[in-house]
Amino acid sequence: MARSRPRARRRRALGAVLVLILLGLVSGYVALDIRDVVPGVLTDDPPWLDADPFPAASLPSVPAAEEVLSGPSPTAPLPTADGLAALSAPVLADPRVGPDSGVLVTDVLTGADLFTATPQTARVPASTLKILVAVAALETMGDQRTFTTRVMNGADGEVVLVGGGDVMLASDAGDAGAVVGHAGLGDLADEVAEELSAEGRSTTRVVLDDSLFTGPRLGPNWGAADVNGGWAMPIMPIAVDIGIVEGRTVRESDPALAAAGAFAQALAARGITVQGEATRGLATSGAAELASVESAPLRDVVAYTLQHSENILSEVLGRMTADALGQQTSFAGAGVAVRDVLTGLGVDTTGMNLVDASGLSSLSTVTPRSLVQAVRLIADGSHPELLSVVHALPVAGLEGTLAERLSDTDAAGVLMAKTGTLPQVVSLAGLVVTADGRLLAFAFIANNFERGAAYQARLAIDDWAAGLAGCGCS
Repeated sequence: MARSRPRARRRRALGAVLVLILLGLVSGYVALDIRDVVPGVLTDDPPWLDADPFPAASLPSVPAAEEVLSGPSPTAPLPTADGLAALSAPVLADPRVGPDSGVLVTDVLTGADLFTATPQTARVPASTLKILVAVAALETMGDQRTFTTRVMNGADGEVVLVGGGDVMLASDAGDAGAVVGHAGLGDLADEVAEELSAEGRSTTRVVLDDSLFTGPRLGPNWGAADVNGGWAMPIMPIAVDIGIVEGRTVRESDPALAAAGAFAQALAARGITVQGEATRGLATSGAAELASVESAPLRDVVAYTLQHSENILSEVLGRMTADALGQQTSFAGAGVAVRDVLTGLGVDTTGMNLVDASGLSSLSTVTPRSLVQAVRLIADGSHPELLSVVHALPVAGLEGTLAERLSDTDAAGVLMAKTGTLPQVVSLAGLVVTADGRLLAFAFIANNFERGAAYQARLAIDDWAAGLAGCGCS
């Protein structure tokens, strides 16, 4: 796709910095840094596919913070109910979004609802659900939490590779500056080979312990198209490169065992003779640890997940939240854990039914109110530990799944939101600074429009979002 002109691109980058820094001023909490996120690239895949499973590795160009001169103001005028109703009436009557839409717009500073349209009705959220999972994960585990992959001594000369939730491993050496590939199986192999050599051992067998996650590997109502298109794979607590296989759309059918095979190859490359293929087993309680590596911090994993709408990572975040809370580490357990954390934060979870943690299933439901309340929590300063989610949301016209959306509108650079798309679902939830400088939280969920019309529904909702950004609506 053609890129925007340099001037427009610089304007969007400036707007992105404005939103991130001045959200901190509005909330009374200033972020320590601006996240280094990797923007995704939209593809020519069917429009109901929400994200690119093979994102590019380029970085956005962001100006220095001192270039930002103005932004959201607590004294800026509020849009009126009548003004927002006039803005919203056309899209709610638009046949492209169908008859089943819910909308909520709330002022971040005061919490006042400014416009509502059935905000309490639960609908299928698609990938906007990932906001709720990100909030729950950060609230439960903290933004510096990492996921550990270990190698333990096993019986009969075996070594046991134990998955700890890092599905972003590199097959060889890790890259400390990366999110995907931050930790490497090659780094584990270096330490293990050294330990074995010190013990006078040159031969071993590799056993895989992937028992951390339980229950079904594929989510309820996930279909063959989701797997074949690379949007889903069996959810396991260890994988290389999120299961992506170069040159293939379909991800690994057994990502954990593939990771164990890659580890065995890394050991062999370091002079250790590995007997047979890797097999599944359990690490022995009290066994000695030979080596370990840590994933990128949780805040970076959350940012990657939301920027790329990465289903697998979101499912892992749900399970790791469940694990931290003593819940079953299954689809069902993750749903219970996320809902419980949100309830504890004061989010209205009426109608919330989380059968997965990515929004890929059309059986998961949430209300616009749940989404908006969660969005307000990340931005109003009451929970500074959640500010990482603000940094993670794609910025309109600049990053991730919004990189090529709203580029030439009033929303470019001043709207940051999570997208969601399924065959009969389009959603958008996030934050926007109006033309008058007021910071608003919003959610729009459209369900049950004509099948195959997701792209048109998305255009209609984008028009509404652009109007919200450009609206004084007095």
